[in-house]
Amino acid sequence: MDPAGWLHDYMVESHAPADVGVRNGYDADFLGTTAAVPVPSDERLAVLDYVHFSVHQDTDRRLAAITAVNVDGTQLRDVDRGDAWRFDARLPEEHQAGEALYAANDLDRGHLVRRRDPAWGDGVTARLANLDTFHYTVCAPQAAYFNQSQELWLGLEDHVLGHARAAGQRISVFTGCVFAEDDPEYRGEFRIPRRFFKIVAWNQQPALGTLASTGYLLDQGEGLDRVLSRGLRAGEEVPGPGPFRTFQVPVSDIAELTGLDMGQLAAADRYRVPAEALGERVRGARAARRWRALEGFDDISL
Repeated sequence: MDPAGWLHDYMVESHAPADVGVRNGYDADFLGTTAAVPVPSDERLAVLDYVHFSVHQDTDRRLAAITAVNVDGTQLRDVDRGDAWRFDARLPEEHQAGEALYAANDLDRGHLVRRRDPAWGDGVTARLANLDTFHYTVCAPQAAYFNQSQELWLGLEDHVLGHARAAGQRISVFTGCVFAEDDPEYRGEFRIPRRFFKIVAWNQQPALGTLASTGYLLDQGEGLDRVLSRGLRAGEEVPGPGPFRTFQVPVSDIAELTGLDMGQLAAADRYRVPAEALGERVRGARAARRWRALEGFDDISL
């Protein structure tokens, strides 16, 4: 099969996935650490493999519980964005959140796998990876505002890549939704997460295969409330601290919030809980004492 011809069909006509020999998903051995780094998951989730990344879909919530992508910073390519969002034909549409969630409102289709991250390798592979990130399984609803905190969230991978040069600029990134019982209901069929998490992992000492990781939370609660309850539109003035807040947090806290087994990543965490917050409960009212609010990249502990 001619890869370029298939790529044209994918872009113009087909909404169904096809196997061109590169849709192998996340590679647990990608970092070259002493032990492979699997995707923290559980058997209830539907696993979908794409080019250089995998999605573990919560079919009840119709959104990804966790995504995992391998990023080779030495082979990244700039490719045309495109914007052809599609269902993944390997999963029933009722298990995916499509345009019924995103139409006629100020909710963005926020990439959980950043569009640029899997777009590496030869030209055809990079373009396929880019297109794969435009499945509804790869996005989640985010309030349509940009401020410093959200831009910080979008640049975390680049920041960590800059600190992973000794490892050949390879990182693996795990991103997903923090599902909670009090997530707001929307349009009678969806519940929108207030928080998202990201964990970045790399090989801290390539000669020894030493795993390192760091974890983050994005809280969109204020921005989401303004969209759903008050009808505030993108571009209008947003008083106060802004609709997004980004925190560096212990990976173990992400594990507790999501219920996913992150023992290996938690053991490799570079972040240390402030002494005054040791013993605080993650779900308690003072949980944020364990977390570092980020205003810029200089605030990140690697």
